[in-house]
Amino acid sequence: MKKAPLRAVVNGLVALGLPLMLLSIYMIFFYAPMEAVMGWPQKIFYFHVPIAILCYVGFFVTFAGSIGYLWTRDLKWDRYALCGAEIGVLLASLTILTGMLWGKPIWGAYWTWDPRLTTSLVLWLIFVGYLILRSRVDEEILRAKYAAVMGIVGYADVPLVHWSVQLWSRGIHPPKPELHPDMATALQVCMVTFFLLFALVLIQRIRLENLRAKVDELKLKRI
Repeated sequence: MKKAPLRAVVNGLVALGLPLMLLSIYMIFFYAPMEAVMGWPQKIFYFHVPIAILCYVGFFVTFAGSIGYLWTRDLKWDRYALCGAEIGVLLASLTILTGMLWGKPIWGAYWTWDPRLTTSLVLWLIFVGYLILRSRVDEEILRAKYAAVMGIVGYADVPLVHWSVQLWSRGIHPPKPELHPDMATALQVCMVTFFLLFALVLIQRIRLENLRAKVDELKLKRI
């Protein structure tokens, strides 16, 4: 994508994202009704769910980038995979944190070894390990190859996290809830807002990584 169209996309995401962020706050705290049993802690739901879903998307970018690299041997795919993993780990961390903050007043504990919580922690550990692996291998081609294999294998935990509630009935994590229509509308607005923010961060992170690669290439040419 050329610089001018990319700049227009970024400006468009910012222009749409800012008013939607304000609208989301209004929808969460003033439009959506208070949940009868959980009360105020339930409001975390509107942050927790979009962040968790976009965590999956971030790791899918890593999965797709890893396949792309192994298929083409083009390092741009490796850069996409790295960016997806970094954002995915950040979102996975926020998913676990918001889940703990929501769980304390509802379950009486910040953490239980519920299947979804456990598989989410495993997913976080896998992709933290992915980033550590990348930092430990200096040779670019070898690093990309090892990381691609780990990114593909690690992504297998994503569907396990998603279906963990159905696979293990002993868990206390709730299945998909029946939402009041106004709650569902608020969640949809939050999903769109978080998706725009995710797209903006991903584009900017990829731009930064591409610039870093160009700088490294210029340094090699000077040598």
